[in-house]
Amino acid sequence: MGIVVKILGFIDLLSALAFLMLTFGMEPYVQFIIFCAGLLLIKGMFILMGDILSFIDLISAILLFISIFFSLPVIIFWAPAFLLLAKGFTSFF
Repeated sequence: MGIVVKILGFIDLLSALAFLMLTFGMEPYVQFIIFCAGLLLIKGMFILMGDILSFIDLISAILLFISIFFSLPVIIFWAPAFLLLAKGFTSFF
């Protein structure tokens, strides 16, 4: 079970990296954004099993998908970036 938690945490860290790249004006590849958003969307389905923190994954996936088509204000990217960083780092400890 420990390796699964670390893999899921690594997905959170990758997605936080995508948010930080969008925040600081870097243009990540669309494939990378779709990859991260898709994985977060799949991880967000754990909300059906009662995991409340999966709501963060669902909202983050939606924001990543929207950021492909629209230019969102930078302030919107900060909260998911930090929440995903926190979830990712805590899964390694």
